[in-house]
Formats: sequence, C-alpha cells, structure tokens
Amino acid sequence: MRPLTEDETLNLFKKLSSYIGRSVEQLITRTDEPHMFRLVKDRVYYISASLLKASSSISRDNIVSLGTCFGKFSKSMKFKLHVTALDYLSQYAKHKVWIKQSAELNFVYGNNVLKSGMARITENTPKYAGVVVYSMNDLPLGFGVAAQATEQCKDLEPGQNVVLHQADIGEYLRTEEEMF
Repeated sequence: MRPLTEDETLNLFKKLSSYIGRSVEQLITRTDEPHMFRLVKDRVYYISASLLKASSSISRDNIVSLGTCFGKFSKSMKFKLHVTALDYLSQYAKHKVWIKQSAELNFVYGNNVLKSGMARITENTPKYAGVVVYSMNDLPLGFGVAAQATEQCKDLEPGQNVVLHQADIGEYLRTEEEMF
C-alpha cells in the first residue's frame, strides 16, 4: 500500500471530476476526519486517516483490501471507476438521470439507458459528461456517460441511447462467479 504518484492522482481526479466536478476537494478535506487515496495492487482505495494508522501494523503483503475501492488502473495507466465508488459519486454528482421503473432492471443487467426508459435528466448536462443513474425513488443504481446533451434528449426517438452504461449495482451478482 502506497500513496498515489502525481500522474496517478491526476488520472484519478480527472475521472472523478467528470462525475462530481469540483467536489473532489470535499473527498479529501472532510470535516469529520481526513481521508486519502492509497494504491494496493493497481486498485485505488479511499481510506480514513484512523484506518490507515491502524493498518500500519499489518505487513503490506497481507493487505488485500482497505477502505472503499474506487477503481483500478489498467496496464496503460487509465483509471476505471468501480461500482463500489457509487455511494460517494451519488453524494456529490453534478449530473443525474432518473429512469422509469420499467427500465431499472434493464440498466441493472448492464444495458444502456434508452430515451424510452428515461424519466428525467438534470438541466445543462453536456454530451459525454459523467452521470449517476437513479431510480424514481432516488436510489442510485449506477453510473455512466451521457450519450446526448439535455437539449438533444427532447428530440430523440424512443430507442436511442441517453446514457452509456459504465457500472451498476447488479455487477455484484453478475461477477460473483469470477470472484470465487
């Protein structure tokens, strides 16, 4: 477990800022307890200072996971967010999309959000912005990339993509066999 390098931090913050904007600062400078990002075997974890201090007595080779996994770096140093970061993304999300109850299952199975399944979208969402997908009960279901700007969504046909799927809460079940 080690702190992120400058390039890794830049890649992480660039990805996070596409979803939560300037609220990335609030992740680091929290009022309750300082938090930081640490790298363990290509995975980035969000850890409180007290948890980090408590883990110092464990050897690095024995640490498998610590804190909340935000994502992982690929071999080409691109950062990919994991669904485990959804709680933090949903707290600070700039752009949101609410989907109809009939489209929830389709999204949770790993499919894109279609115009026919979208209930509403935040104003001024630009094309290719990171969006958090919610149910009509304000339950965060996952996140993705806006395939269309808010203004363009009004003119779309029902079968066209509004949000390109990135991750959803159904991934735990779909990848369960791969984990064990």
